[in-house]
Amino acid sequence: MEFPACPNPKSTMSLFERYLTLWVALCMIGGILLGRLAPSVATTLDGMTLDVNGAPVVSIPIAICLFFMMYPIMVKIDFGEVVQAGKSTKPVLLTLIVNWAIKPFTMYGIALLFLGGLFNGLIGADAVDLVKLPLGVEGAVGDTYAAGTIVESNGVRMLEVPLWRSFLAGCILLGIAPCTAMVLVWGYRARGNDGHTLVMVAINSLAMLVLFGLIGGFLLDVGQLPVPWQALLLSISVYVALPLVCGYASRKLILRAKGETWFKEQFLHRLTPVTIAALLLTLVLLFSFKGDVILANPLMILWIAIPLTIQTVLIFGVTFGLARLIGLNYRDAAPTALIGASNHFEVAIATAVMLFGLSSGAALATVVGVLIEVPLMLLLVRVCLRSERYFS
Repeated sequence: MEFPACPNPKSTMSLFERYLTLWVALCMIGGILLGRLAPSVATTLDGMTLDVNGAPVVSIPIAICLFFMMYPIMVKIDFGEVVQAGKSTKPVLLTLIVNWAIKPFTMYGIALLFLGGLFNGLIGADAVDLVKLPLGVEGAVGDTYAAGTIVESNGVRMLEVPLWRSFLAGCILLGIAPCTAMVLVWGYRARGNDGHTLVMVAINSLAMLVLFGLIGGFLLDVGQLPVPWQALLLSISVYVALPLVCGYASRKLILRAKGETWFKEQFLHRLTPVTIAALLLTLVLLFSFKGDVILANPLMILWIAIPLTIQTVLIFGVTFGLARLIGLNYRDAAPTALIGASNHFEVAIATAVMLFGLSSGAALATVVGVLIEVPLMLLLVRVCLRSERYFS
């Protein structure tokens, strides 16, 4: 089956996309300086939340930023193509199996091996992190909950957990969030089937509505940082379902009012800088809170980056190999492997902030995913292109 055509990304990435790693590094520096020079700014923004029973549940600034990250992706999706894609079962099943039956569990295993084992002494066996109490959890100061202890910090009850477990939680959130944004660029640069890429993005977005909470809740529970399923459901509703519904509705209205040419050439083109700017603003907020930790131990970023890199390369190799084994052509195999390898770090960041707090190690771990994403995915694109001759 031929997948429907879709709007191609630029043959060369935009200035923001090409130098995303540089912008992330500058956001790190800017965030650290903001935390040092105006610590009250990040604290005030972090305090702007939607509360349930007195507990902060949704960060309003992060929710706004993520909406503008996600909406431009969701508005591109033509759900008529998703229905048609069901007739081509091999690439659809491979994408779903890798992203939801393999990737989350390999991420958990690799992160646990390195953060909880090999690098535990380097991170600090006694190092702790303060994270939000999970939604609905009651307890007095001094009570234990999972792997942590309830403490009071600045008049707020928090959960004190081992720092490496907080990092593990961030890695888990990355592992259960398959990419739906930059993978459109990676697939195009690898000369993949753009229609296939966009359809797989749509299918993963729909799968996230159900599987993100189920698998994420299970793995966080196994990692002794359990989060009530209601909190994960709320997270995916705010950060995925809302922009998905808005994207679907506005796409239909715009196509009806302005036509497909204006929609593709004018409307979508203007959204790209908004998406990247929202991401970078989120990163500034994150690093404004984690600056002291990074400056005290700059190698902390490296200890997190190593298992994330190994996971990315492993999943890419497994998916690319399986694609060839089941007979996919190169133009479908390349984007399928790249979708599996990359992460939806926008949702992972927002969920980590909502569940564990802006200053948590979990949020920092998801940001490291952004740091390694661009250079590593560009390398894997080159691997795809060099491997094209091995596919029929």
